[in-house]
Amino acid sequence: MAIDTVLVAVGTDDEDRLEAVTSTAIDLAAPADATVRLVHVFEREEYDRVREQLDFDPDSEVTPDEVVKRHLSIRKLGSAIDDAGVDSTWHGRVSKKNEEGEKLVEAAEELGADLVVVGGRKRSPTGKALFGSTAQEVLLNAPCPVTFVRSE
Repeated sequence: MAIDTVLVAVGTDDEDRLEAVTSTAIDLAAPADATVRLVHVFEREEYDRVREQLDFDPDSEVTPDEVVKRHLSIRKLGSAIDDAGVDSTWHGRVSKKNEEGEKLVEAAEELGADLVVVGGRKRSPTGKALFGSTAQEVLLNAPCPVTFVRSE
């Protein structure tokens, strides 16, 4: 199986695992000469807040892709990937609360991902049942293999 496209899911709560996700993405994409597609899914409230903070003209039409390009965690990750000599692109999506995993799966399908890299933390079975899990949604429903990068 050739790997041409590696989708890297970057969430709002991924700051503590950003280095591990970045390292994993580079380790997987570089030898295959694959393109990394960085995808951040905003909940609607977060998207509106970030868009306002980034001082876009309120009357202009701004896409989630444009907002995500200026989002700090994506910029950090993109810079590290670029520094490693790996091609990357940025993609933003907006979802309803607790539907981030579904949007990531849709993005993997739309962007033709051959592999998805997703970060997560250790959770008890009860914690997963009560609060849901973006990573679990991606692991179970992605159209391609998924590499899970765990943090405590």
